[in-house]
Amino acid sequence: MRAVAYKTPQPISAETSLIDVELPMPEAGGHDLLVEIKAVSVNPVDVKVRAHSAPPADELKVLGWDAAGVVKAIGADVTLFKPGDEVFYSGVISRPGSNAEFHLVDERIVGAKPKSLDFAAAAALPLTSITAYEALFDRLKVQDAVSGAARSILIIGGAGGVGSIAIQIARALTDLTVIATASRPETQDWVKELGAHHVVDHSKPIAPQVAALGIGAPGFIFSTTNTDSHIGDIVEAIAPQGRFALIDDPKTLDIVPFKRKAVSVHWELMFTRPLYGTPDMIEQHKLLNKISELVDDGKIRTTLSEIVGPINAANLKTAHAMVESGRMKGKAVLAGF
Repeated sequence: MRAVAYKTPQPISAETSLIDVELPMPEAGGHDLLVEIKAVSVNPVDVKVRAHSAPPADELKVLGWDAAGVVKAIGADVTLFKPGDEVFYSGVISRPGSNAEFHLVDERIVGAKPKSLDFAAAAALPLTSITAYEALFDRLKVQDAVSGAARSILIIGGAGGVGSIAIQIARALTDLTVIATASRPETQDWVKELGAHHVVDHSKPIAPQVAALGIGAPGFIFSTTNTDSHIGDIVEAIAPQGRFALIDDPKTLDIVPFKRKAVSVHWELMFTRPLYGTPDMIEQHKLLNKISELVDDGKIRTTLSEIVGPINAANLKTAHAMVESGRMKGKAVLAGF
């Protein structure tokens, strides 16, 4: 089968940073589905792994976690899907990725593809949807009010992949006032279209802009990017006893300043459940089905912003460069081989 892989971590500009390869066809066993890949999207995790993670000597590493496709075969223990089902999912970082014609994935982290979306539009959603949903409901527990705080959430990096879906989930499933950050006119317009009640500019001090809204200190803050640059504003802006979640990888993160306000700090990594095979791993299957229903009901829209082209090394290099730029709006998708 055709796939895209790499042998050594290199800058994306290097000729062999990603290469087209032929690999053996995988076989489904246990809880695995064998999925024929129709579309994939590129996330910051793809870029980070490609740049820093070396496969064993003389081996190839296939990236790609977001995917949409059709189930071709199932393992003996599969109960949730059958061949012919259209699915979407984001896989797990410890297994070969989805940048291949066929891919193995555990059924318990797979959802039914939204019927109203084509494969490309669906492939933009899984990883960011799981991340945003888990951050909001499992980590921040936004369903539980913070005493004395404004019933609001500040989403830092609102126009990125996770921010774009977090805004929509918060609007669709909660009564929170959503404040999103964006620094360019086109990204500010984007987050407004997605449902943000207020937009502030993260290229300027954030806390004074939030205070100027006059709605009070938010009980929840969700940082998707550049957390170390904004930590002072986060400490200043959040309400006492508020909850703060982040997903990026700051080189250092001093959380001592949160002590005075008794703010709880939460990490979100959507790979944790499948990586450790947690007893509640199937929650990702359930929440992806929930996202699918919200899409089909018209309450959430895809965050696809550009289809780069078919799935090959040249197009994936382009998509990686787009993500590395740090100026992405929504998600970059590749469709077909």
